[in-house]
Amino acid sequence: MVLVVIAIIALSAPSLTFASLEPSHSSFRKNWVAFADVILALSGVEAIANLTGVMKLDAGATRDEPSIATTARKAIWPVAIEVVFGTALLGWAMLSLPHSLSDTIQDRYEDMLRFLGEHYGAMAVSPHFGKIFGLAVGVFVGLLLLSAVNTALAAMIGLIYMLARDREMPSTFTRLNPHGVPWQALAVATALPLILVIVSEDLHALADMYAIGVVGAITVNLGACCFNKRLSMNWAERALMGATFFLLFAVEVTIAKTKPAALFFATCVLGVGFGLRWIAMKHAGLETVTVSRELAAAVAPEAVPDFRVNLNPGQAILVAARGMTPVLRFALEEARLRKGTLYVLFVKELAVALPGPLGNARRPRWQEDPQASRIMYPMLAQGPQNEVSVIPLYAISENPAATILDLSATLGIDILMLGSPHRNKLVSLLKGNVVTEVARNLPENIQLIIHG
Repeated sequence: MVLVVIAIIALSAPSLTFASLEPSHSSFRKNWVAFADVILALSGVEAIANLTGVMKLDAGATRDEPSIATTARKAIWPVAIEVVFGTALLGWAMLSLPHSLSDTIQDRYEDMLRFLGEHYGAMAVSPHFGKIFGLAVGVFVGLLLLSAVNTALAAMIGLIYMLARDREMPSTFTRLNPHGVPWQALAVATALPLILVIVSEDLHALADMYAIGVVGAITVNLGACCFNKRLSMNWAERALMGATFFLLFAVEVTIAKTKPAALFFATCVLGVGFGLRWIAMKHAGLETVTVSRELAAAVAPEAVPDFRVNLNPGQAILVAARGMTPVLRFALEEARLRKGTLYVLFVKELAVALPGPLGNARRPRWQEDPQASRIMYPMLAQGPQNEVSVIPLYAISENPAATILDLSATLGIDILMLGSPHRNKLVSLLKGNVVTEVARNLPENIQLIIHG
């Protein structure tokens, strides 16, 4: 089809003339209505936009943080060029036809591309070539339209099935045939276009119905994205999207004002859709209620904490203790329950102001520290008895809080536990710089437990 369009433009190029072109209307209203009439060219851009969900991710992008800028750019630019220059050149070729063919142009409006191929093919080569080329154009355009119909049917089936699954439409539309296709949704998706073709008077009416649907869908999409503060967009992107939204909203209102049949069609579609949604919600026992803003904020899903239990095996627990405190027993119990690894950390605080780094000093060993040994040996003995893998960690640091944070991040710790020798000392512990510093800088994905 791309080659066909290029061929028509190439054959018509020698015959393009400015003689038949009329100046723009002085009235802004007439110019605006004419602009709204050619808005169907956006359908190509809409088709590419609908494919962004299945495009190849950019290098370095992940599914959690997707980016398809490279692929989308390669897809959108050719379509944008075709929409702008292809439509303009084909329109110029049509306006360059002789005035003597005015009646023929009106009769051949619905197959204008084929007529352009026949006319300019006959002028550039021969009448016989023009007939053959016109027939080829008709075949390719017909195949393209069949492909578009197939895409539209598949999209409508998927839309009806998704709405029924989400209880926005009657659940009967989710029933599948032996081939896995929602057969009732298939029947509706096939019957609706047939009815529209039968009841429509001409191609103009069908184009108007399509235009009000396409522009409305794009407008709703742009508006939803522009005013959604959760989407990470910079101000320039949001401003451009907002400006496009207001422009298309004005076009949608213009189509509704100047095309009564299209407005009636859209009203019927929305009315039937909301009616089916009401029936589906009633059948499912769902009711719509109005509550105050304060109550809605209190029961909103994002206001309720996530209380899902996480007992997945393999979690890593780091316990930092200064003595044989109850937090060690609690850490063993948690490690056994979660079937995870228990890191036992003893940080010996260095209260000496050093002029520089330790350099090549010998690596300290916990076996040589009596205070650390009284913790590590019993824990290493208790680990195998409780089916827990215990790994001792020993460090000498001027900043114990920074050491705990660094080890927690480096080892990929899931739970960090800090203890106190006596419960009545917990208050003084909480006021300590170590716990305060750890709690302030600990990553959100690491849980902090202070046990006393």
